Amino acid sequence: MANIFVFGSNLAGRHGAGSALHAMKHHGAVYGRSFGSMGTSFGIPTKDENLHVLPLSRIQAYVNDFICYALDHPEDTFNVVAIGCGLAGYEPYQIGPMFMGAPLNVKLPEEFERYR
Repeated sequence: MANIFVFGSNLAGRHGAGSALHAMKHHGAVYGRSFGSMGTSFGIPTKDENLHVLPLSRIQAYVNDFICYALDHPEDTFNVVAIGCGLAGYEPYQIGPMFMGAPLNVKLPEEFERYR
């Protein structure tokens, strides 16, 4: 049973700012890895290898894979930050609905919770 910090990353795995830097410093995120479970963190890409913002459809695919992972790990609690709404520049109404149907072990930020 673990508390997992879910953060927005980039496809280069450069965790140099925002929640990604926090994940690397405090939750075992691995420099060079962009997606998936790392230590007590889980990365969801919102930017590409050149740090350009990913289209919503690509982010949705990563969120879907994350939700499948969370369903397969009901013993863990996944604490999602407002991915895509900081450095990537999206608004909560654009990202929040991506988490619709997420299991109860996924704790969403207040900005996303109303879209659950």
